[in-house]
Parts: sequence; C-alpha cells; structure tokens
Amino acid sequence: MNTLPRYDVIILGGGLAGLTLALHLKQERPSTSVLVIERKAHPVDEAAHKVGESSVEIGAGYFTSFLGLLPHFEQSQLPKLGLRYFFSGGDKRDLTTRTELGGNVFFPTRSFQIDRGRFENYLASEAVARGVAFANPASVTAIDLAAQADADHRVDFMAGGEARSAVGRWVVDASGRAGLLKRKLQLAKKCGHQANAVWWRYDRHIKIDQWSSDPAWQAQNNDLGQRWLSTVHFMGPGYWVWFIPLGSGSHSVGIVADGKLHPFASMSSYDKALAWLAQHEPQCAQHLAGREGQLQDFLGLRDFSYSCRQVYSPERWALAGEAGAFLDPFYSPGSDYIGMGNTFIAELVKRDLEGAPIATHAAFFDRLYFTFFENHLTLYEDMMPLFGDAKVMSLKIIWDFAYYWAVPASFFFHRRLTDLMAFAGARTALDRSGVLNREMQQLFRSWHQCSGDIACTFIDIPAIPFMHALNRGLQDQLDGPGFSARLHDNLDLLERLAGEILAFARGDNPALAVPSLRAPSSVQPGPALLAGVLPRLAQSADSAAAGTAGAP
Repeated sequence: MNTLPRYDVIILGGGLAGLTLALHLKQERPSTSVLVIERKAHPVDEAAHKVGESSVEIGAGYFTSFLGLLPHFEQSQLPKLGLRYFFSGGDKRDLTTRTELGGNVFFPTRSFQIDRGRFENYLASEAVARGVAFANPASVTAIDLAAQADADHRVDFMAGGEARSAVGRWVVDASGRAGLLKRKLQLAKKCGHQANAVWWRYDRHIKIDQWSSDPAWQAQNNDLGQRWLSTVHFMGPGYWVWFIPLGSGSHSVGIVADGKLHPFASMSSYDKALAWLAQHEPQCAQHLAGREGQLQDFLGLRDFSYSCRQVYSPERWALAGEAGAFLDPFYSPGSDYIGMGNTFIAELVKRDLEGAPIATHAAFFDRLYFTFFENHLTLYEDMMPLFGDAKVMSLKIIWDFAYYWAVPASFFFHRRLTDLMAFAGARTALDRSGVLNREMQQLFRSWHQCSGDIACTFIDIPAIPFMHALNRGLQDQLDGPGFSARLHDNLDLLERLAGEILAFARGDNPALAVPSLRAPSSVQPGPALLAGVLPRLAQSADSAAAGTAGAP
C-alpha cells in the first residue's frame, strides 16, 4: 500500500507560472489538491529577482481579471503606459529628435509593470492561504512518470535537508529554463530566432521625461510626464534597449541584440554594457553614468529563444511557462504564454479529475499552443536589422498589435480559448489570417531594403481610432454568435489594414507584394484606418523643414 503523500497535481517550480497555475487550479476546482515544489527560499528578494517584468493585455488580464488579483496590482504594482519606441533616426544624444511611437493615455484594457519578487511573494502567500502545499526551498531529485495508464506519477525532492517523496495524478513542469521534465523527456527544440540579452536593475526610478525640457516634446505627452511608466524601447539596427519601472522603486534596464551584429562579448559585463550604450545609445549611457552604487544585479543570456516538441500530454503531464518555450521579450509575451498555457492545463486537469476523456483536448491544445507560438515567432525572425527603421517598424508594430488584439487576445478575453467548437467554426478564417500575417512579416523585411529615413514625428497609438476600438473591444461580453461575428469583423479589418500598408509600401518599391491579399472589393469597405498615420511617415528626413521636423 502506498503511504506517500498524494496530490492531484504536483507542480515543479513555484515561480510566476507555477504559483498562478496553483491558484488557477484551486479557483476552477477548490477540492483539487496541489503541491508546489520551489527551489528558492521564500520570501524572495524584490526587484533583483527575475525578468519578465512588463506585461501586455493577455498576461495582465489573466492575473487581474481571470485570477481576481487586481487589488494587488492596484496597490503594489505600477500601471503601464503601453509600449513606447524611440527609433534610431535623429540625434541619439537627444531623444526629442527621434521618431516616437507610443501613447499619451492608458488603453481601456489595462496592463502593468510587474515587480516579480513582490508579485511572487504575494502569490505564494495566497496559494498557501487557499490550501496549496508549498515546499521551499526544495530541489527535485527524480521524476518517475507512471508506466501504467491510470497510475500516479512520483516525484522525489530534498526539502529542509530531508529526502522526501510525493505521488500525484498530474505532474506539471514549471521550472523555467531548468526544464526538468523537458530534459527528462528530451523535448527540447531550437527555433528560428537567435538573440542575446543582458539586464540589470537600479534601486531607484529613472524618468526619461526629465531627459529634456523641450516644451514641444513635453506637450506631445500632454505635459503629463508619464512616459517613464511605459516599457520604453530605444531602437537601433540589430538591437533594442529597455527601461522598465518597478513598484518597489527599482528600475530595470536591458539590452537585447542580434549576436551577428552586436556580439554578446561586447556587453557581457556591466562596464562593457555601459561602454556599448555609450557607442550606440549615448543619451542612455549619459543618464546611467555614475549609478554604480545603485546597481542591484547584472545578468545575461545567450541565444535565449527556444521551443519544444510537446507541452501537453494525455498521460497527465504538462509544461508551463518558460519550461516549455520562450520567444523574445520585445512585445512582452512571457506572461501571455503563462496565461494561455495555464488555461489549457487547468481545463485538462479539471476534465480529467471529473472523469472526462482528455486525449482529444490535449492534442488540440498542444497544436493550438504551437500555432500561436509559430505565428508569434514570425514577428521576430530576421527582424532585428529593421529595428532602427522608423517608417517600417512603426507600421509593423501597429500591424502586430492589431493582429494580437484581433486574434489571440480576442479568444482569450472572450473566454473561447478552450472552446474547440469556436476554433472549428473559424478554422478557414483563422488559417487565412495566419497566412496573411506571415506574408506581412515578409513584406516588412523586404520593404526595409528600400525604405528611407523619415522626419522626426510622434505617433500616438491609442489615438488611432481602430486601434483604440480593438483594445476596448476585448472587454465586451459576447455570446457564441457575438464572438463569431466579432472575430470575422476583426479578420476583415486585418485585410483592410494589410491593404493600406501594402499600398503605402509600394511608394518606396512598386514591386512589393503580399500574394494572399484579397482584392479590396472583397473586403468590407470603410474609412481609411491609417489616415492620421501615413502622412507622418511619408515625410522624408531630407525634405523636412528645419525647425518643424519634430512638431507634433
């Protein structure tokens, strides 16, 4: 007779993915017994803990609305004023001379900057309060997956200096890049995106609004001085630099670069990173100089992007968060994949514990996860050389946001992510949107080869009517027919948007094409989506009148 402690679910890793999954499982089915095994002792340090601090709509919505944790975010984290980009045209010693893409107001569907240590400490206390067993610090020593169809899995671990064991119907690997189960099952797989990153934290905020007193530039933000609340990207060929404020008062700074253009060795220490910034982003370097006494940590990763062969199995195991796959931090997708992945896992566990078959769902969720991942991957593959191109990247970012809100975010917020029938009913349209997205990404790569510099300008993303409407629409409560109608309207809007971008791009090269783009007559007509944007991007740097180039 088995006398080992038994749980419905054993989660390997008590970081962001593992702890939110534990809460999710308890929320869906309070009687579910859960053990979380976490390597680090709690409470963990605030700020200088982990990256993954910037959230976007799916991840933020998962934490706040789906898990009901909004009070914590409003009291202990910082609101996020969207993603903000400064491109490499102009004088890099003066950000007021650079084209800026961002927002002056918060989008209706909110996002937040996350102090990971602070949040994970809160999650651990909440999990314990809701009946989750939380072993920390504890290290997994062995995973024995059941050989028989209905037998329990076994996990051995060290905790408090003692060897312990537990059995569980489910085992979920949420161990991050350690990938305990992924390594055991040899599921690791490379993906088509290669980049490196270094990052560090200071113990106080860095407010880019104070980097210039230029009244015209301040007026572009309605004199609010809130740009620093954005996830700020300083962009150049083959790289971007992030500035992210944290609720604990710290500030996260990082460099992400294509190793072919910017070798990892050129930024692999704090001193080297500052020297790299002095060469490529001198204004950033200027405002970071002399802060050595404020430094909290310095870390880096080579070739950080990866995939895997499988994340969900009918044999009652799963991979969550970065234990499965990781793309790129450019659009802050890490929390999104936690939210979507945990939703799939919670559905499988609940069905299984209630006696329902899960083979079909596990196979479908696995395909769907990698469909999202592969479509998302196209946003990054071979794209880093474009990053300083204000014209092409502005429209690429607008397209990428629109696609994100129109398709994956729509399924998530309208609670259709695990609805097999909703996906079946929209399969043809979704397949087409995936093809269109891939071809648009190729258009951006090709267009960059002939795109010229533009005059310094400011593009306020929330002020673009259709973008604001897409974001706001995520909050609507839709029934089945309403969701189907919304999804098809969104896909028609993407067709129109693709057509407008293509027509504009042909001003630089008439031969540019998107083979799958439908004839305009087959798309729902409407007013121009980019009427307020394209004239700003059409003005070349050479033709801009001196003294008016930076006018809002």
